[in-house]
Amino acid sequence: MPGKPVAGASEPALAAEDWLRNAAKVPEKLLARLLREGGVQWRGDRLRVALFPPREPGLAPDWCGLDVLYEDDFCLVALKPAGMNVHPDGSGREEPTLDGAVAGHYAMTGQACAVRHIHRLDKDTSGPVLYAKNELAQLVLDEAMAAKMISRRYAALVYGEVPDTLQVIDEPIGRDRHHSGRRRVSPSGQNAVTRITGLEKYRGASLVRLELETGRTHQIRVHFSHLGFPLIGDLLYGGGPVPGRPRAGAAVKRQALHGESLVFPHPWTREKTEVVCPWPEDLERLRRDLEAGGPPAGR
Repeated sequence: MPGKPVAGASEPALAAEDWLRNAAKVPEKLLARLLREGGVQWRGDRLRVALFPPREPGLAPDWCGLDVLYEDDFCLVALKPAGMNVHPDGSGREEPTLDGAVAGHYAMTGQACAVRHIHRLDKDTSGPVLYAKNELAQLVLDEAMAAKMISRRYAALVYGEVPDTLQVIDEPIGRDRHHSGRRRVSPSGQNAVTRITGLEKYRGASLVRLELETGRTHQIRVHFSHLGFPLIGDLLYGGGPVPGRPRAGAAVKRQALHGESLVFPHPWTREKTEVVCPWPEDLERLRRDLEAGGPPAGR
């Protein structure tokens, strides 16, 4: 519901408020706070809006380096390597996290920003993670995520030859009552939809390209394991090395899953922004080994 103009505001102030609400599309919650706290000021022919107030990062920095895939004043996309959590897991172990690495990056580059990740990846999945650098960006990107306007595209190397007819996996996912760290397909679980957008077959394995409509914990891993095509290297869901091909699988010590790209509306311009994330070396080696084994029998 649109907000009401500030009572007693001058004509320029009302024009500024109208522009922020209808042209810049500043979320109403943020605009109301800015107006209430004097964060919108008109000086002569200049409009000043306090969209970038300094903020503490919210956690201690990790000085482990950060691969930045994209960055501007509003957002940052960082490469999360396999083996690193996005945020502290509460175990008390002082292992570096991607959030901590982002905090370190902000500190090294003189940016007073809170660390605000918009989505997450499993510890042993590599790929891009999107961060908002101010409250405007967080509100816009959170809304875009809820409206499924942020596209996350993955590549998975799985055991078995996935049929060409498999295009959508629409199976609900819930907790596994026999194993606290696992999920499973369950009629009483949450809605979960995975779309297959590309497929390459090798002898005993497949490269599957995917797009998520939902973001359930372990979604891709659970869906493909449920159908009998567990991810190579995913011991939690039954995906060991490729049978009869010991070399294919020795290259990875984790599930063979990588976020290839991230597409999102820019929080200020609303323009489509695409960030591509190169494959890590362990999965590149695995793919080369699978390709060297030749195509499926009969081709």
